[in-house]
Amino acid sequence: MNSKTLMIQGCTSDAGKSTLVAGLCRILQRQGFRVAPFKPQNMALNSAVTIDGGEIGRSQAVQAQACGLEPHSDMNPVLLKPNSDTAAQVIIQGKALQDMDAVGFHDYKTIAMTAVLESHQRLSRQYDVIIVEGAGSPAEINLREGDIANMGFAEAVDCPVILAADIDRGGVFAQLVGTLELLSQSEQDRIIGFIINRFRGDISLLQSGLDWLEAKTGKPVLGVVNYLQGLHIEAEDAIDRGADRIDTESETIKVVVPVLSRISNHTDFEVLRLSPNIDFEFVGPGHSLPAADLIILPGSKSVRSDLQFLKDQGWYTAIQKHCRFGGKLLGICAGLQMLGHTIHDPLGIESAAGSSQGFGFLDIETTLAAEKQLNRVSGYLTLEDAFVSGYEIHAGTSTGPALSNPFASIDNRPHGAMSTDGQIIGTYLHGLFDESASRAAVLRWAGLRQVEQMDYLQLRENAIDQLADELERTLDLERIKSCLIRGDAR
Repeated sequence: MNSKTLMIQGCTSDAGKSTLVAGLCRILQRQGFRVAPFKPQNMALNSAVTIDGGEIGRSQAVQAQACGLEPHSDMNPVLLKPNSDTAAQVIIQGKALQDMDAVGFHDYKTIAMTAVLESHQRLSRQYDVIIVEGAGSPAEINLREGDIANMGFAEAVDCPVILAADIDRGGVFAQLVGTLELLSQSEQDRIIGFIINRFRGDISLLQSGLDWLEAKTGKPVLGVVNYLQGLHIEAEDAIDRGADRIDTESETIKVVVPVLSRISNHTDFEVLRLSPNIDFEFVGPGHSLPAADLIILPGSKSVRSDLQFLKDQGWYTAIQKHCRFGGKLLGICAGLQMLGHTIHDPLGIESAAGSSQGFGFLDIETTLAAEKQLNRVSGYLTLEDAFVSGYEIHAGTSTGPALSNPFASIDNRPHGAMSTDGQIIGTYLHGLFDESASRAAVLRWAGLRQVEQMDYLQLRENAIDQLADELERTLDLERIKSCLIRGDAR
């Protein structure tokens, strides 16, 4: 087998593949290996801008951080960004190709596999070890033909596979045995063992099950990973609505984000959800927007459709009322576009060609264009001249008089807009809250007088280290590493 590549596959989506890869990457990086993450195919609306000017899934950017690397488009050569229930934008090696429906992409997989293998080969020439994350489950019978995300990739590069299952979901033995049974013999043979993830309780009570599993399958359990309460690793796509805010007796403000049908890069708000001064809430469909100090309109993969979604939910009217009563409003990316008068899509980039009426809070209009803008940027906010860094991912250009009152100076150019009364802000900048200075400036603008400091960048580093520490305690790392040295752990 390929002695440089190890793949983590899962019995289900959200089995913990992303975090296992991040933790293993950090362990190997600590031990002096040149290690890189890889995910052949990802479907997610949380994305990151790479050092080479491309776009990849957010989870691979986190895994790159675990390796001590800048994210690169080769780490996730195929990214699918859904813009409806049946179609998605296809991004190949960091660049948007076109929108395809599920049938069209199925036919395109043979071409996509060429890009996958090219990217993997380039990484293999640069790094000692490649840790690969699968997608969903390898046992999806209807998706196995032409698979590039799981066993199709593993077979193509001849790499060993570890199969992970989430015991917190229940039925963990059925997950593992059932998945194994649905694989071909050659695919079964390349699985070197199992990892059981998110265990709670006394491990001795699980031992009889582990013994049965090993006897039944002839494959070892390589570790049982404990459930890590409060582990803050940015999500690949699912929104975590849990209240993990650090307790404080200090003043707080209420911040609300409506969950759009195609919300993207909701990881922008992870730091707010954790901040001690903020009562943060994601509000989902069917729920009214509560009274708040600050409402944030997030990014979206389908801005015009989600603008209509806002109206259908009654949120459009609620946001107008919020502003009439003096509440602060911030629009990020698609949220900025919604704050203007009109959004034009003459080419049908995101949906049927046409135009939609926005809130009209800012005197701008936006035209969507075929070429997506991908930029990693830094600069200073108009608010307190605070330093800010982040990234832009958008397929539109905004123009209008409101831009003459910019929200920031980014790379020495005016950026975004602020209303003349200072109540409403619009920006294309993702990652606005990651830097302590910019986060504090925006929160003070929103009405928080005393902002408690929190180093979010260090918090992310600490979380990756916490994860790696847990894997070092619970996994049979020598056995896992032996497959990377000899190409076979059996």
